[in-house]
Amino acid sequence: MTQEVIVVGGGLAGTEAAWQLAERGFQVRLYEMRPRRTTGAHVSDRLGELVCSNSFGSKLPDRASGVLKNELDTLGSLLLRVAEESALPAGGALAVDREAFAAHVTRAMDEHPNITVVREELTKIPDAPCVIATGPLTSEAMAGEIAALSGEQYLYFYDAIAPIVTSESINMDIAFRASRYERGDEAEGDYINCPMNREEYEAFVDALLSAETAELRDFEKEDKQFFEGCLPVEQIARRGRESLAFGPMRPVGLRDPRTGKRPHAVVQLRQDNLIGTLYNLVGFQTNLKWGVQETVLRMIPGLENAEFIRMGQMHRNTFINSPALLHPTMQFRTRETLYFGGQITGVEGYMGNVATGLLAGINLAQMLAGKPQFTPPIDTMLGSMVHYVTHADSKDFQPMKANFGIMPELATPIKDKRLRYAEYARRANDSLHAALAASTLGEIRLASTR
Repeated sequence: MTQEVIVVGGGLAGTEAAWQLAERGFQVRLYEMRPRRTTGAHVSDRLGELVCSNSFGSKLPDRASGVLKNELDTLGSLLLRVAEESALPAGGALAVDREAFAAHVTRAMDEHPNITVVREELTKIPDAPCVIATGPLTSEAMAGEIAALSGEQYLYFYDAIAPIVTSESINMDIAFRASRYERGDEAEGDYINCPMNREEYEAFVDALLSAETAELRDFEKEDKQFFEGCLPVEQIARRGRESLAFGPMRPVGLRDPRTGKRPHAVVQLRQDNLIGTLYNLVGFQTNLKWGVQETVLRMIPGLENAEFIRMGQMHRNTFINSPALLHPTMQFRTRETLYFGGQITGVEGYMGNVATGLLAGINLAQMLAGKPQFTPPIDTMLGSMVHYVTHADSKDFQPMKANFGIMPELATPIKDKRLRYAEYARRANDSLHAALAASTLGEIRLASTR
């Protein structure tokens, strides 16, 4: 095939979509506006740059994110393979060196003979067959184009970025290495943990509640709303004094070696680069003003002298009203050659972005080849996610990440949670393989990175 297709956006969904189309013989023009135009959240011009966490979530086979990873492996995802090749120690999670990951993705796009990377901002939706994967930081011009095409108002929520510190500035006389429930290397856990007793926790919550937050930009001020999966810590603290101790600072599965007891609360830090010189504060997205933020975060035991390489910040995320606009194939309802993928569709989480980009790329290729499009079965994790974002109530649509709660219930209920999740995983795997065998996709080739 020599037909040209266009992918707009060089993030996780866009690069995965471009790869899937290119591997099927299409000539792909992949548009990325950076570095000509920045987003306020990205710090480089690399494709596939991770701007929030460096974790792709659990890789355990009986976790929702693990089920989705298994499905992406079956479907031949490039970015899952790159993530595995860029992995860092993180217990049961798949965390990556974000610089190595982005460099690998960029190289894969630049070196593929069927992909041309164009460093320009597209301000209009192309007439050619197209996947739009511009992500939550879609430019104003493209957002206006999509709004005009759909006749729908844009929805948005706020996303926040967690701070990063240097490992050498962490006080290991207080902090300790451990993974929850001794997952990973039992001798030396994959996470650095900063424990708090009740008094330290209470003082920290007081400081959070009284700290000044950064002023939002004018375009971000209207009808403010937050996505539950990425709340700033100060917002969580406002819900109740113990909300952090039951949320991102929960101490379960950990014991402070100084006391032999479980701390009242704990802040976990996860390795952020391959050589282990940088660590990010897990679940510690924040929009505190930078000067205040540094003061408050140094109240965390073990971080009193922390060197902050990146402070937390917040930015607006954009997503379309997918239930009113998209088919479960990621195809736009009123234009058959237009597809959407990634966070702009209302899926949340890195793997959800990759998965919907993959599906959009595969189905645009199928449609152009005159073949039936592929809708993942609803009892797979990918199928349940795309079913949710295309069938939810459009009046109060909110982003959704991979979770067992959106999957159809088991025919025979199982009370034990671990056994129930294992059965969800088994059913999803069997269902996906059966659907692929009955489809016209042919044999899925595992993605190479050339």
